[in-house]
Amino acid sequence: MFMFLFLVVALAVVVAAVTLAVVGGGESAPLPEAAPDRLDDPLPAARPVNRADVEALRFPLAPRGYRMSDVDDALGRLGAELAERDARIAHLESALAGARADTARPTSLHKHAEGEER
Repeated sequence: MFMFLFLVVALAVVVAAVTLAVVGGGESAPLPEAAPDRLDDPLPAARPVNRADVEALRFPLAPRGYRMSDVDDALGRLGAELAERDARIAHLESALAGARADTARPTSLHKHAEGEER
């Protein structure tokens, strides 16, 4: 029984010594506070985002992956710009279809008028 108690106490001393060695024992100065990594938004504010901007986008790592707020902000910005471009494309396509219809109508009227003169 004495040997068992001696081994338990010895094990506790070894565990405490290893813990103090890993933690540092308070003898050294504490580590300085690290500034948190934050996303410096490389997406340009003065112009629309292009493919190179998206390819250059890198998110800083957080303890569990990426910061959701940084990713949400970037995706929100990209989604808004894509929606704006889709609306612009739809507007231009409808304007083009209207212009094509306007140019097709006088041509058919002109051909019809020529047929009546003959």
